[in-house]
Formats: sequence, structure tokens, C-alpha cells
Amino acid sequence: MVHVDVYNISAILLDIEGTTTSISVVKDVLFPYIRQNLIGYIKDHWKNAELIKDIDSLRMQAVEDLKNGLNVVQIPDVDDDDEGKLQEAIITNVLDQMDADRKTTALKQLQGHMWREAYHSGKIVGHVYEDVMPALKRWKAAGKHVYIYSSGSVEAQKLLFGATTYGNLLQFINGHFDTSIGPKKECTSYTKIANECGYQAHHILFLTDIPEEAQAAKNAGMKTILASREGNMSLCKEMVREFGEIKSFDQISLL
Repeated sequence: MVHVDVYNISAILLDIEGTTTSISVVKDVLFPYIRQNLIGYIKDHWKNAELIKDIDSLRMQAVEDLKNGLNVVQIPDVDDDDEGKLQEAIITNVLDQMDADRKTTALKQLQGHMWREAYHSGKIVGHVYEDVMPALKRWKAAGKHVYIYSSGSVEAQKLLFGATTYGNLLQFINGHFDTSIGPKKECTSYTKIANECGYQAHHILFLTDIPEEAQAAKNAGMKTILASREGNMSLCKEMVREFGEIKSFDQISLL
């Protein structure tokens, strides 16, 4: 196994899907759960204050999308007398966003609340690769801080790492970031994260499976390595030369 030496690192920033967690689990378990339970969840929680806020966020996102020229289903006001029409619009809007693989904060917020129920009921258990927990323990023992940055909501992140097949891993994680701090392919998002963590960007190592994210982080001054997990898209030689490549966190040596 080829080891990658990384010097002068104080913190590690981790992507989730394709980096700590299998893409297949996200696509084959988490997303299908939303599709299969969306109608029932909305009906069961219809007057719940949390769902009302989620609907408000989806409504505002739809209005913004329309202004930007996107053909999206608009969501009527909550006061609309036709609950069936309103619920149908919400369901269609959410499923359309998922079909388009959108990562809006409004969508991720609703998904996170649905996954919370699933984790708490035991219907879903969080998946992480077998090398993740040992690496988190190793980094913590070395005095490194670990942060998560994912398109999934902070709540969804905490649910996943709080109920994994290896137990609760939140004790090893110092903080969480989602797209509310900015899109994952924009340099400014990583600058904000570095500031929030209290580190200079060049003291942070970012691990992701997405080259565009790695490039954005590198442009912000972070050190980056691409994760090449089973099931991920293959990396071209140019990307490997640019960022480096690991198949396991065991390959990383922080010096």
C-alpha cells in the first residue's frame, strides 16, 4: 500500500459520500427511503412546526429558481384551502429536485428530518468504511481536529456518524459544515470554513472523491487528496498527479 505523506496539518476536512461512506449506500438506501416515505411523512407531519418551516424553505427556493429561469413546480401558500393540491406540489417539487440531483439547502433540510426518524427508529444505520473509525481515533490521539463538509445537512451528517455500524463516531468530530456556508465547488466556501475552524487554509487537509471540490479547496490554499473508493468514478491520471490518490485513510501519514 502506497502511503501519502502530508506535512504541517492541524485539521482534516472530510467529504462524506464516496469518501467516508459508500456512494451505493447513499443512492441505494438513503435516497430511496425518501422516495418511498415522502408521501406518508408529509401527511403524518402535516401540522408539525418543523415541516411547516421545511415547506417554507422549499417554497422560497422554488421562487428563487423561477427567477433564475428554472422550470420548477411552485408551492402554494400554507393558507391555501386545498391541502391536497399543496401536498401534491410539495411532493412533486421534492422528487423533481432529487431527479435532477440538486443539492439545495431546502431539499437537504427536509431529507435530514426524514432520515432522523429513520435513524432513531433503527430503519437506517449509518455506513462508514472500515478504515474510517481507526483513522478518526488516530487523528484525535495526534491532536488533529476533524471536520465534515457535505451537501447533506449538518443534522443528516450527525445522524449518520452518530449511528454507524461502528457505533457513535461523533466524539471524534469537531464540527460540521453543509451548503449553508457555500457550494462545495466554490473556493470561497473553503476560505469560510478555514476561518470558522480558526486555521490557516494550508494547515487543513481536505479529502474528497470529487476533483472539482478538490480544486476549489486547493485554490483556497488547502492541501487536498482524492479518495478512490470502490464504486467511485475512476480518476484520470492528470487528477491523480494534481491531487494525489488514496484508497484508504490508512495510507495517509500526517507528519
